[in-house]
Amino acid sequence: MLGLYRALTTLGGPIIQVYLGRRLKAGKEDPHRFNERLGIAALPRPAGPLIWLHGASVGEALSLLVLIGRLRKAVPRANILVTTGTVTSARLLSERLPTGAVHQYVPVDRLAYVRRFLDHWRPDLTLWAESEFWPNLISETAARGHPLILVNGRISPRSFKGWSRAPGFIARLLSGFALCLGQTQGDAERLRALGAPEVRSVGNLKFAADPLPADTEALAALQSAVAERPLWLAASTWPGEEDIAWRVHRDLAATHPGLLTVIVPRHPGRGAEVAAGLAAEGARVRRRAAGALPDAGTDVYVADTMGELGLFFSLASVVFMGKSLSTDGGQNLLEPARLGCAVLHGPRMTNFADMAARMAAAGASAGVADALGLRDAVGRLLADPAEAAALAERARSFAQAEAGVIDRLMAELAPYLDRLDGGGAP
Repeated sequence: MLGLYRALTTLGGPIIQVYLGRRLKAGKEDPHRFNERLGIAALPRPAGPLIWLHGASVGEALSLLVLIGRLRKAVPRANILVTTGTVTSARLLSERLPTGAVHQYVPVDRLAYVRRFLDHWRPDLTLWAESEFWPNLISETAARGHPLILVNGRISPRSFKGWSRAPGFIARLLSGFALCLGQTQGDAERLRALGAPEVRSVGNLKFAADPLPADTEALAALQSAVAERPLWLAASTWPGEEDIAWRVHRDLAATHPGLLTVIVPRHPGRGAEVAAGLAAEGARVRRRAAGALPDAGTDVYVADTMGELGLFFSLASVVFMGKSLSTDGGQNLLEPARLGCAVLHGPRMTNFADMAARMAAAGASAGVADALGLRDAVGRLLADPAEAAALAERARSFAQAEAGVIDRLMAELAPYLDRLDGGGAP
């Protein structure tokens, strides 16, 4: 199957070009750095050993930041290359990568692009985050002879079922990894069943991430603007969830005078659309991307800017995490937990099922079944600050207790880093 895949992606070059062109027109590719998606590097390969870390998009990229910091301390002479595939993740990393680390877009999984990328960068160690398996990129990297390690590997039951239909194909891809580290024991077991030769679990790397940053001046300005108003935050929302948040607001406004609902869409580019839709429903809306702060007459504040989620977690004491009511998947509950929020989520937490179950068992989050459940939970927590504070403290304690995953991960990487510290490509 790998041979067939390579043939299709080679012969399908014109189709791939059309597809990329459409993505470019839709704003899903960076026009200034588009060549990177073709494997053409925008930067020279620095001298010395190079560690390449790959994460699919924003969540994976942010989870790698704490690991990058530890790698810089463990192997100071090593250069760090981080690749992702989305414009949003590239913008965030441009602001948050430390000195000695650079970002490039991952090449599209066509053999010519992949080989061009690898010929230029010549990584000495590759750390592949989560489980977005690109066959050409993985097989060609493994063939170069330097270690390839899966970190924070996640194989959902659904993905396991899909990959099980092509056992030889996935087994060949996984055989290229010197080590696979699953997020959970269940992930490790599924990786082993699919053919990974060396598998362990050290925990979820997302548990070790630093709290999201919040600009102190921006936070002070927001706190001054909202004064003593009761407020709650619907974070990382997907279509449908903004309407739910507005219904919650309308139902609670009478019992919570001055209520302010803050909405942070998962994709900031939807901000204007979200604001227009809410305004059509009668909401008095202001948008952060338009440079506005909420005023006394604002019902809903749409925070449609990049990289400011930590700011709004710092502002709000009650937070609902989106992609869990109107669509399936969920979002990272630890991000608001680290910043002392009372965390709510819907039932559709497929991508974070283990995290959600463990937090629920520890009383560190509260699940809601539907829009009415969200209304009741938000209303209860706003009416009882002591209950909200207790839920927030359990969330913070849970997040802090899990931070040891980075030490366990570094212990697993130590033999590979020791070898790297003694050499590397010229």
